[in-house]
Amino acid sequence: MTEQPADPARIADYHMHVYYDEASKARAALLRAWVEQRFTVRMGRWHDVPVGPHPSAMYQIQFETGLFPTLVPFVMMNRMGLKILLHPQSGRPRDDHTLNATWMGGELPLNTAMLPDVG
Repeated sequence: MTEQPADPARIADYHMHVYYDEASKARAALLRAWVEQRFTVRMGRWHDVPVGPHPSAMYQIQFETGLFPTLVPFVMMNRMGLKILLHPQSGRPRDDHTLNATWMGGELPLNTAMLPDVG
């Protein structure tokens, strides 16, 4: 069997999910404000309860591929201890949230059973 590498060109954009709890919500708000001030991104709503495959409160940052080299290092250096899931949007939701994902600050268990193989 000959496998071919996945083509990164199929990445439409990226999502970062910033997880927080009552004790860390102020830090999550500060990070959100810093990102909004510096980058052109699409901010998702605050979800104070688990939603979708996500096990805790979070908000999403959606951004274009061209922002990756500046936005991701900014968040890495300024996440203030928050856990963050970074994943591509390649049309394979389950793989994007698992196999193709990167975690900052430690991994959280996702409910991946609800994610389709192909979106």
